[in-house]
Amino acid sequence: MAVPNGKSRGIADAEAGVLAWIDRDITGPMRDFRDPDQEWRRLFSELYGTFLLVLVAAGAGMVGQAFPDTISRAAAVLAPGLMVMGVIMFMGKVSGAHLNPAVTLAFSLRGDFPWRRVPGYLVVQLIGATLAALVLRWAVDVSAVFGSNYVAAGYSEGRGYLMEALLTMGLVSVILGTASGAQNIGIFSAIGVGGYIALAGLWGSPISGASMNPARTFGPDLVAGKFADYWVYVAGPLTGAVVAVGIAFVLRGPGGGRSGSAAAQGDLFTEEQRPGQA
Repeated sequence: MAVPNGKSRGIADAEAGVLAWIDRDITGPMRDFRDPDQEWRRLFSELYGTFLLVLVAAGAGMVGQAFPDTISRAAAVLAPGLMVMGVIMFMGKVSGAHLNPAVTLAFSLRGDFPWRRVPGYLVVQLIGATLAALVLRWAVDVSAVFGSNYVAAGYSEGRGYLMEALLTMGLVSVILGTASGAQNIGIFSAIGVGGYIALAGLWGSPISGASMNPARTFGPDLVAGKFADYWVYVAGPLTGAVVAVGIAFVLRGPGGGRSGSAAAQGDLFTEEQRPGQA
């Protein structure tokens, strides 16, 4: 259709410019994010998020060793909870903000996260934790041993294992609960998960360090070259995660619904096993 005058032509040009801008800056990036070939965004998100978590969690012990009497135990266990809260808020929509091999396993067992994506998540979580420990070793100039987790003197490895399993069971229960269709997610999930990590650390850290995360302990152990008790921090969290998945099934039935899958995978090409389920 012909444009009747210059004014109408100007309006048409403006509309075309707006549509081009929308496609370039809004719909285009959205298509790119939903492209399964963009899995690298999820992986980078997990690496960066785990790096930040371990930077704070291990950093409290290492800085406390370098500067005695400056960081209390309460502050040391509160800091990781606050960091996880922030990470969930700013990047949970990208990767699901697992930051923890036990959480990745739980989401997959629950049916909310594809098994084929698990190896990539585990690898980048371990890399992120190791990079954080390396940075701390260079910046603080104390051994990464002081940033890791070990069973308390006088307690057996079995008791440490039990403590890590119990703490992780609670953590994964909170995560799976706030990721379900019956619960609020987003800021409420961040507060719930971050608050639980801080609370668990307050009462559980004297015995096992309240790691609840194989990657969080792996990074400092690798940099320090000391893997004493490490099996406790793999077997304990994984056991707790499996039990929590069973509890979630009893409470809410099978997973794989819309809300749980979105929480586990983020918004980048979310796959749902049960699309009709909330």
